[in-house]
Amino acid sequence: MKKFLFIISKSASGVSVQEALDQIMIAAAFDQAVSLLFIDDGVFQIKKNQRPDALGLKATASIFEALEVYDVNAFYAETESLEQSGLTVQDLCLPVKLLARNQIAEFIKQHECILPG
Repeated sequence: MKKFLFIISKSASGVSVQEALDQIMIAAAFDQAVSLLFIDDGVFQIKKNQRPDALGLKATASIFEALEVYDVNAFYAETESLEQSGLTVQDLCLPVKLLARNQIAEFIKQHECILPG
């Protein structure tokens, strides 16, 4: 079993989100250990009470919540990204573990496959 880390760094933008979700589900379907790290604007992907329909986009929070069906339940968020976005863990739809920016490099080294999302 390989350890996959998907780094989500962009807000919902349509195709890239769907491609990342497809990759996440494929890795999980093959019983790989999958972790998701939300940094920068990527933290908005798991914000509760999204209303992206006004912009013609799909809400992604519910899709990320559904990943538990695929046994994906290792979610991490960068503390500084949350602070810069004005969000707290209570604003998120997933139970994330917080990592400080200076912990991210060491965290990434713990995974064999790193994929941007």
